[in-house]
Amino acid sequence: MKPDRSGSARLSLQLPRALLDPCQHDLPCGDADGLVPVQLELEAGRIAAIHPLKAAVGLPLALTPFVEPHAHLDKAFTWGQYPNRSGQMAGALRVNLQEGEQRSVEQVQVRAERALDQAWRYGLRAIRSHIDSGGPGAVPSWDALLECQQRWRGRVELQLVALVPISHWSTAEGRDLAERVAAAGGLLGGVLGPPYPRVRQDRQALQGMLQLADALGCGIDLHVDESGESPGVGVQLLLEQLERSRPQVSITCSHASSIGLMPLPAQQRLADRLARCAVEVVALPTTNLWLLGRSGDHDLAQRPLAPVRQLQRAGVTVAIGGDNIQDPWDPGSDGDPLELLRLASRVCHAPPWQRQGLTPFTTAPARMLGLAWDGILRRGAPADLLITGATSWSELLARPPQRRVLRSGQWLSSPPTEQQAPALARLDDLAPL
Repeated sequence: MKPDRSGSARLSLQLPRALLDPCQHDLPCGDADGLVPVQLELEAGRIAAIHPLKAAVGLPLALTPFVEPHAHLDKAFTWGQYPNRSGQMAGALRVNLQEGEQRSVEQVQVRAERALDQAWRYGLRAIRSHIDSGGPGAVPSWDALLECQQRWRGRVELQLVALVPISHWSTAEGRDLAERVAAAGGLLGGVLGPPYPRVRQDRQALQGMLQLADALGCGIDLHVDESGESPGVGVQLLLEQLERSRPQVSITCSHASSIGLMPLPAQQRLADRLARCAVEVVALPTTNLWLLGRSGDHDLAQRPLAPVRQLQRAGVTVAIGGDNIQDPWDPGSDGDPLELLRLASRVCHAPPWQRQGLTPFTTAPARMLGLAWDGILRRGAPADLLITGATSWSELLARPPQRRVLRSGQWLSSPPTEQQAPALARLDDLAPL
């Protein structure tokens, strides 16, 4: 990347047409993989111009930075001290509660800082993190993550969700917590549907939560149906409430795993209802494939996973998230968005050369989080890019790619060598602006 005489700089890349300004009509529709060769002009940390190129041979495949719609930074990197080797939901919950009783501000800060720094270098620009907000670990977790939110503002935007039993929102303590969450720009959270026991008060508690969120103008993000039991029970309970009275706030169903076990006609009906009620869904394949579907001695009997394509066809906004980072719920995930994209292309049938295979990582979660930038490159957009060492989607899916991250026109790390990433090294000059 070389500055020209005017002080601007140019980059020649391949970008998905889905991430380029739809109103710029001199750009082609893209090749069979939806990619367009372009030259970007960068100036003062922004996109100054986008020019079409005739040839794409050897150009690196680039993306705009991803958005993580569902994480748990308060418990990240705790597997070493609190492992759950059974891989079962009950074991994860038991160990998680033990860990939460011993949390300190310093511990959560160290975990969250490590996770945020890693996310920044991986190419994430925003994260929505749920926080265990009941018990002795709640206050230190919120104190630590609110401080991280301020410290990382402008690099990785951090949105916070208070995770408590939904009945808590109907108590005086719950209303106080909700006011603090709303003041911090956060969301109300909770758990609905199996494997957590259903009680008669669920319907009333959910109604109280929806009314409280509406009064505060505070969004909702629920853990729903994270199980292989009683498919879709939690989602249907939520929809019954929303079809009577829909609050004027964003509502997200995270997981919605057991919907994937319903017969196809039932999935279609439920997806249509979700779309009519403007409920968004976050699919979480890494944790769900690890944790769910274990049934006594007959592992792999069922693999519950939100039906991403079915939901999208009905018009539901769907994002795909990484969820846990080396904690009792999943020992192996580390929040790398490219690894998540590679996994989802297979298990969710979400090929990135199709618009609906790519949007769950970029524009859909940006809309869910209400970010100022939708992730589309146009004149005036941030000069923020995730540039890979691959020259095609096939190369990216075949092996973990090398990458470089550009933020406001500045590289985050030194250039790779020719041996490490030939496609990146073929750029004219990878020195920082």
